[in-house]
Amino acid sequence: MSQRPQRVLTGITTSGTPHLGNYVGAVRPAIIASRAPNTESFYFLADLHSLIKAQDPARTQRSTLEIAATWLAAGLDPAKVWFYRQSDVPETTELMWLLTCVAGKGILNRAHAYKAAVDRNRADGEDDDATVTAGLFMYPVLMAADILIFNADRVPVGRDQIQHIEMARDFAQRFNHVYGRDWFTLPEAAVDDSVATLPGLDGRKMSKSYDNTIPLFVPQAQLKKLVFSILTDSKMPGEAKSTEGSALFQLYQAFATPDETAGFAAAFGEGIGWGDAKQQLFDVVEREIAPMRERYEDLIARPGDIEDILRDGGRRLRERYAIPLLRELRDAVGLRNLGSAASIPSDAPASARAAPPVFKQYREADGRFYFKLVDGERVLLQSAAFDAPRDAGQTIARLRRGELALADAPATLGDGVDAATVQAAFDALAAADAEKAAS
Repeated sequence: MSQRPQRVLTGITTSGTPHLGNYVGAVRPAIIASRAPNTESFYFLADLHSLIKAQDPARTQRSTLEIAATWLAAGLDPAKVWFYRQSDVPETTELMWLLTCVAGKGILNRAHAYKAAVDRNRADGEDDDATVTAGLFMYPVLMAADILIFNADRVPVGRDQIQHIEMARDFAQRFNHVYGRDWFTLPEAAVDDSVATLPGLDGRKMSKSYDNTIPLFVPQAQLKKLVFSILTDSKMPGEAKSTEGSALFQLYQAFATPDETAGFAAAFGEGIGWGDAKQQLFDVVEREIAPMRERYEDLIARPGDIEDILRDGGRRLRERYAIPLLRELRDAVGLRNLGSAASIPSDAPASARAAPPVFKQYREADGRFYFKLVDGERVLLQSAAFDAPRDAGQTIARLRRGELALADAPATLGDGVDAATVQAAFDALAAADAEKAAS
């Protein structure tokens, strides 16, 4: 049986005006990745998430339009990927509630954004939860629902978002255990440390917070004016200039070919004047941005067409994945038709009602990754440490498929547990997998 394509899901923030840093650091690499073979790509506009911070309805609508037009203009092909708006898949919020009912509050208490808000309040002498909304607190559960509703395998994120992927894994494992089947794939964070971070006009990281950005689709004349306003040192033409730490050079490198970059570096060493250097930077940026700007302006002028694209993506996704999954999950948790077949009677054997054992992956304070096999609250098998979550996941998969003997596994038996008990747990998992495959 052939395996399904790997599913990669990318959430797109729908706030603010896109700038060159967003394009180079997120949009361009994500669109290139969308063309990878044997990959099913999901791109969604996270408009529900945006409501946590942005509560200006007109701005929310405008930002969603601008961000959608940006991705389409940059080359995202809705005929080859899933491109949709988060709020057009209402099953996501229903799944969020199902996950909320198994999510541990203690885990949510440790979420970075919530802890940062609490720390700020304490520093200001305020109550811990002053101005903290339930939306901010529950953000990780909604993000988990975004991922799990399509059983994504990989989620490209920055390092600051790794914790949210780990939370999604925890909620998925808990739900799988409580309701007795592997309903959800455990997602992995995909962190690309090679993604460029562009400097802004003042040399610091390009960020709206610093008011130093170069908007992506400003008119040509304004783009040139912004490029020529980039901060440089006082070295005169003819004086050798260093590429190290130069905002001009870093920006040029992000848009030029390797040969062009080498030539630009040589020109720095030969003392190119800053005016000439800025003109060359403008030329390479405009070369790449101009065709996209034309497409963007055409798309923005046809907002109804963008609306149709997003609604069509959401409708097809609901029909193919979201609605069938939620139908199964409602049945799994007992939200059933009262006239349907009765559930397992209370006097049935315990083995007929009990959930099978479950593998749980997690990260410890030492930064390393572990797994354990548990049956209820009893630990049957405890792994050694792994450097990456993928290594732990692959070891679990090999154990489940019988490719790795228990005696050879990097794990130890739980207290009072023998090998026969663990093997029985493997058999129960295999039986559950077979049932799931047959259903």
